[in-house]
Amino acid sequence: MAKKKSSPKRSNKMRVGIDLGTSRSAVSASNGARDYVASYVGWPKDFISEKVLGKPVLFGREALDNRLSLELVRPLEHGVIKEGISRDEEAVQELVGHLLELVSALESQEIYAVVGVPAESLRANKLAIKRAVQDYVDSLMVVSEPFAAAYGRGLLNNAIVIDIGAGTTDFCIMHGAMPTEDDQRTIQSAGDYIDQQLFSMMKDKYPESDFNMNMVRSYKEAHSYVGTVKGKIEVEVPVAGRMMIHDITEEMGRACESVLPAIVENTMELIAKFDPEYQEIVRENIVLAGGGSQIRGMAKYIESALSEDGPCKVTVVDDPVYASADGALALAQDMPEEYWEDLLNEE
Repeated sequence: MAKKKSSPKRSNKMRVGIDLGTSRSAVSASNGARDYVASYVGWPKDFISEKVLGKPVLFGREALDNRLSLELVRPLEHGVIKEGISRDEEAVQELVGHLLELVSALESQEIYAVVGVPAESLRANKLAIKRAVQDYVDSLMVVSEPFAAAYGRGLLNNAIVIDIGAGTTDFCIMHGAMPTEDDQRTIQSAGDYIDQQLFSMMKDKYPESDFNMNMVRSYKEAHSYVGTVKGKIEVEVPVAGRMMIHDITEEMGRACESVLPAIVENTMELIAKFDPEYQEIVRENIVLAGGGSQIRGMAKYIESALSEDGPCKVTVVDDPVYASADGALALAQDMPEEYWEDLLNEE
């Protein structure tokens, strides 16, 4: 989508919800369109690379598949944009423009966008996100991903949403009002940490095998679990140029479970922040979102751990890919008109 900086005032409005995630980014639009892309942006390294690729910038899986020819950026790799020392902010700008193209946003339309980001980025990068988005949208609101997921599910009071992403796990308390900074927190125990643990365990067990982090990530996405699993988890990995079967059942479980103590501990602390009169209700209203919510046994494990202190219910959003984008769109559609100008001009 072309930048709109000098475009005249438009009357046709389009409302969009954007989830700028560490692993993937999604968009939902008021025209009914929605799409997602892996959160990678790449620029050709030189004129040879651009000639081979035929594009000035690549996104998602296409960028990852051609990474040897690209300056590849994962702009929210650790849940924040590295400002001033990298191309992260430019990558976010390109990514937002690409997402709007995917839902057929037009230059002739006035774009009202609610953008969901990791909670830490909301604290540290709100102005950077606004700078990256402002050329494409006319009115903007930036919220945390777990709040967007909560809004889309109607969890507006006495609830906790836990968004287990790639770079971070974000927590958001819902108590009948817009969550403040104190109602949200971020920890680094998330998908990327699982990948690193699994990589190290596999290297220890199979030192002669040849694999990289992208391969390990694909194993996790296909076979992740906590608790118990039926049968073996076996993957094919090259050894001295030959594909061989590797049993990674135990390693997969240990790696996935490595994030659980921190998630459970932080959830217990957040429950304790509620008024004692409402803590029993909150314990029955805990929701997991994000890609990590799809790890087999995750909700059951957390529910069991929290139930040691009383009855507890942990559920998972129906569609983790679009939960935050759909929630952001719902917020964009519900936001009273007079609120947008104030939010856009907020310093």
